[in-house]
Formats: sequence, structure tokens, C-alpha cells
Amino acid sequence: MKIRVFSMVLAMVLIGSAVQAELYRKVVSYQDDGVKLQGYLAYNDFFKGKRPAVLVVHEWWGLNHYARSRVEQLAAMGYVAFALDMYGEGKATTHPSQAGEWSKQIRSNVKKWQQRAIAGLEVLRKHPKVDTARIAAIGYCFGGATVQQLAYSGADVKGVVSFHGSLLPPVGVRTENVKASILICHGAADPFVKEGQIEEYASAMEKSGLDWQLIMYGGARHSFTNPGADKMGMDALKYSKSADQRSWADMKVFFAEVLR
Repeated sequence: MKIRVFSMVLAMVLIGSAVQAELYRKVVSYQDDGVKLQGYLAYNDFFKGKRPAVLVVHEWWGLNHYARSRVEQLAAMGYVAFALDMYGEGKATTHPSQAGEWSKQIRSNVKKWQQRAIAGLEVLRKHPKVDTARIAAIGYCFGGATVQQLAYSGADVKGVVSFHGSLLPPVGVRTENVKASILICHGAADPFVKEGQIEEYASAMEKSGLDWQLIMYGGARHSFTNPGADKMGMDALKYSKSADQRSWADMKVFFAEVLR
């Protein structure tokens, strides 16, 4: 019993040290098809050797403070985390019309959409601290749809998590090439998802044979994970502390399984 108590105390000390250790942060410049991109990388220097890694894809607003905060949150947990840039030069906005225009440009060509995500994945994969056999991706809103497209592209990731992203069934996808498990964290009161879409999505996914999960959070609207959602002036967007915390906990369970 004494040995067990000592082990628990030691573990608590180490966890405390990890939290206090300095995060390494860096803006990373890279390119895709001639477009200059700027991502954001972070890791906790307490953890030594190669680490599992998580790719983060921003909301339709662009690579803003919220996306960077998630990178730092993951880095503090021990992951090498990288927020890619889907729009170019780290662009971000608070205007829905501009965000809609940028995201529409990306979504208009599925192959280029997937390639832009893969370009970010390759930056993360090449980092010397990354264990390339243990990489996952998460995305928010537009980013949630993007990580689903990343999975459908056949990219070598163990799992993807979509937080309040569009529900994208694998239409025209060669599902035998998909390597990733899929977790969808969805707000049950999201007005952007129309009646019947959830049933259609579930039916398509069941037929696909893919490894997938859909978790719904009661009363949660779109952007339920973003504390700044209420300030965007859109009734469809609403932060939910409970749904945010529960979905993050569900992501951790998912990562424990797929990243081992």
C-alpha cells in the first residue's frame, strides 16, 4: 500500500511539473500549390522523445486565437499540436460574409480541399518530435468538415474528431482506403443541420463499414465549444460549457483508443 501511495504522489508531482513546463510555440510558414500558408505549432518541453500528435483545423473564421488556444491546450497534455492554415497567410476574420466566402472557395473543390488539409498534415508529420504512427486530427465548424475530408482522402491518420462540423457522408469515397476512425461531436440543437440529416448520415455511415461514432449534446447549438461564439452576432451560435467539457472528455477517450 505504501508503494502505491508513493507512486500516486510521484505521478501527481510529475503532472504538476508538466503543467508548469514551458510550452514551445512557433508560427510555421509553408506552402500548398503556390499559396503561402502560416500554421501554429506548440508542444510541452517537459515530455521527451517522440510524441503522439494532433492536427487542428480552425473554424470558418480562420486561424485565430481560438484555434491557437486549442493547440496550446493539446500541447500541455503532451501532444505535438499544429493548427494548419486553410486560407493563406494565417488570415482570420470576424465577419460572417467574409468567412463564408473564404470557406466556400475551399469547399468548392473537394480534391483541393483535401490537399490543403494534407499539406498541413505533412508539416506536422515532418516535425522531429512527432511519432508518425500516432497522429490524429480535430476540427471545429468548417474545420470539422475538413477533418472528415482528410479521413476520406485516405490520409494516414489514426482518427479524426469533428466538433460541430457539417455531417459529411462518404459519398463517392473509396472507403476501403480510409484509415481513420471518426468521432462526430454534434450539438443536438444545431440549426445548421436540418431535419432528417442525422438519420441520413447515420444510414450512410452504417452502410460504409467505416469505424464511426456520433455523440449528441442536448441543447447545444453550433459552435458550442467556442467561448467567443456568443459575441459573433449570430443566433445559431452559442457556447455551452457543459457540451464543451463533455465533448473534450469524449475526445480524450477516443484518443486513448486510437492513439494508444
